[in-house]
Amino acid sequence: MRRNRIRQGFLLIGTALLGLASRRFGAVLPAWLAAYAGDTLWALLVSWLVGFAWPRWSAGRVAAVALAGAFAVEISQLYQAAWLNAMRHTTLGGLALGHGFLWSDLVCYCVGVALGYSLERAGWWLFSTPRDTPYSPKRVW
Repeated sequence: MRRNRIRQGFLLIGTALLGLASRRFGAVLPAWLAAYAGDTLWALLVSWLVGFAWPRWSAGRVAAVALAGAFAVEISQLYQAAWLNAMRHTTLGGLALGHGFLWSDLVCYCVGVALGYSLERAGWWLFSTPRDTPYSPKRVW
């Protein structure tokens, strides 16, 4: 399957906005949702980013690379170098790299990547280009 980058871009933007909203409006959300939605949506965003960067990869490969990347970022939070902490204290650095290691984040990452994988597998018509659909006519020239 070849992913449609325009559609994938809309998914990226929508997921990023939902993730930021989950942090901004966490006070009005149920406590469990406010605590875990941001990390889950962050992993979903990583999954969309990998699919956007490599549109010809299978959904399984995208999920595996996204989960490995998300786990690597979380594990990197155990390393507390001064230069890395300085990056984490910026807005963008904090959103991308996080601040502290939590085991629960790893569970959220699994859920977020599994959600991306499931949505992609269930909605192949949404993510693929028209020529990749099974009912599209084949070019003969």
